Amino acid sequence: MSPSVSRRKLITAGLATATAGSGLAVARRLADRYGLRPPDESGIYGVGQTLTYASQRLLLRHQTLAREFNPSEISKVCPVNGGPPESEAYRRLASGDFLDWRLTIDGLVRRPSSFSLGELKRFPSSTQITHQACEEGWSFIAEWTGVPLSYVLNLVGVSARAKYVFFFPFAEKSFPLGKKWGSLDMPDAWHPQTLLAYGMNGQQIPTPHGAPVRLRVPRQLGFKSLKYLSRIMVTDTA
Repeated sequence: MSPSVSRRKLITAGLATATAGSGLAVARRLADRYGLRPPDESGIYGVGQTLTYASQRLLLRHQTLAREFNPSEISKVCPVNGGPPESEAYRRLASGDFLDWRLTIDGLVRRPSSFSLGELKRFPSSTQITHQACEEGWSFIAEWTGVPLSYVLNLVGVSARAKYVFFFPFAEKSFPLGKKWGSLDMPDAWHPQTLLAYGMNGQQIPTPHGAPVRLRVPRQLGFKSLKYLSRIMVTDTA
């Protein structure tokens, strides 16, 4: 048994023992110490979700890549869930082909930054043909092109204290900025297949699919691949 596996099993056992002994606060502190609390943890799930999440992350920290497909397997129809933002700011940017759009990255980073679509396209790119499954039951296979999120995080210099990355879309009347968001823990944020995608099936991402840039997380359900990105924030708290 390798030292890394032994260490992961030891931490997992510690979490389980703390929980079994009614040491719920201790279990939470252990999970928090190792950055293993789920980014959307709440009282609804509590320590049970934390323990399950922590155990999964510890034992599967080096899990394999999501399956990639052949071009012949790309779906002819790619369903869409929801419509584009209704805000005037988004409409104005869309009418100008997003030339003035910028993606802000701040929080626990050494170099808070703002990138245009053109700048993102000049960064090293990655293309993948992967499956997207919606929690509502439908799915499709598409080709996605973008810059790995890990590349951008390295550019801005993520703090060693960072545990989560939050993603915010354009504000809408029904969801002001900060009320609707997505999140990833650091293992998923650093994963090589996690993209800031600007291309779909050889073209610029269509508006219904999240133009100008969307998150693409092929190992997660579709709701994690947030569309219409406006801001990314790195944090140490959920």
